[in-house]
Amino acid sequence: MMSDPSRVTALDAVHRALGATMTDFAGWSMPLRYGSERAEHQAVRTAVGLFDLSHMGEIAVTGREAAALLDHALVGRLSAVRPGRARYTMICAAGGGILDDLIVYRLADEEFLVVANAANAERVLAELRERGAGFAAEVRDDRDAYALVALQGPAAAGVLARLTEADLSGLRYYASLPAEVAGRKVLVARTGYTGEDGFELFCAPDDAEPLWAALTEAGAEDGLVPCGLSCRDTLRLEAGMPLYGHELSEATTPFDAGLGRVVKFEKEGDFVGRAALERAAERAASDPPRVLVGLVTGERRVPRAGYPVVAADGTVIGEVTSGAPSPTLGRPIAMAYVDASHAAPGTEGVAVEVRGTAVPHEVVALPFYRRD
Repeated sequence: MMSDPSRVTALDAVHRALGATMTDFAGWSMPLRYGSERAEHQAVRTAVGLFDLSHMGEIAVTGREAAALLDHALVGRLSAVRPGRARYTMICAAGGGILDDLIVYRLADEEFLVVANAANAERVLAELRERGAGFAAEVRDDRDAYALVALQGPAAAGVLARLTEADLSGLRYYASLPAEVAGRKVLVARTGYTGEDGFELFCAPDDAEPLWAALTEAGAEDGLVPCGLSCRDTLRLEAGMPLYGHELSEATTPFDAGLGRVVKFEKEGDFVGRAALERAAERAASDPPRVLVGLVTGERRVPRAGYPVVAADGTVIGEVTSGAPSPTLGRPIAMAYVDASHAAPGTEGVAVEVRGTAVPHEVVALPFYRRD
């Protein structure tokens, strides 16, 4: 019998002991759910949830010209990020297509931590090394040096505060600091992918199990539950956050996805994809081919990725990129690329073909959900 080819995280035994339903995700064996997806989703919206994100790809970029390398390799201006802060950005091909969306943490003047999506980590690593030729900087694969857990939800700060003396009240969104949590050395980052306040904790793999146990115990009084990839997807969808392979791909530019703000043309020097992205920016401003929108319906049929979006006369005007029942809204929601002529919120006569049936939908602005 062939063995499972998936890589396992440092928390694999914990997930199995908790009875998680496991799935292969980007070559990793990951928990899909522990029980009810809806209950896990609602825990993050109302209390606190705990996630294993150790499949993400950590890449260290260090050295005297580390910032200059990243300014050249990525679309953002990473040299402007202060130590202790983070930036959402992208790495694009020369033709402007998105190779991955990233979070980059500046840990010190000459030290950055680039976090890539699991499925794209190898390519991002290779691209950074190639684009870094000639710079006085080192690109290092640090994926085996970290485990990553996320604490997300309105009670997250209170739970974490019980285990650390770090000043969490002074830690801004998209900022990080080194700290001790439950006696373990951790990089605490106030980032997340759920639409809620929360923290991502980078730790040594050997510290993952005791850290998970300490967080579980500290959060018991707040109703903390372990959460899998399934509810992470519905949480990010409600928050209008794009997913690589769905809303983002090499066939789309940041401007196609409504994320042109991450491209910093004003930074000094050339960067990979600049010319193509300048053309994409002009096209998006004057005559965008399709626009990323939100869709909602009062029907029970759920739109899924790949389903056609049609006008009243049956003409195909777009395609769903992500869709799911929304536990928070209580009805199906979707993100889709549609023709610009049908992209305005409130546009009538739009439907999604769900298994041969045209289900009426309303075009709405993203996100579907925004926390108070």
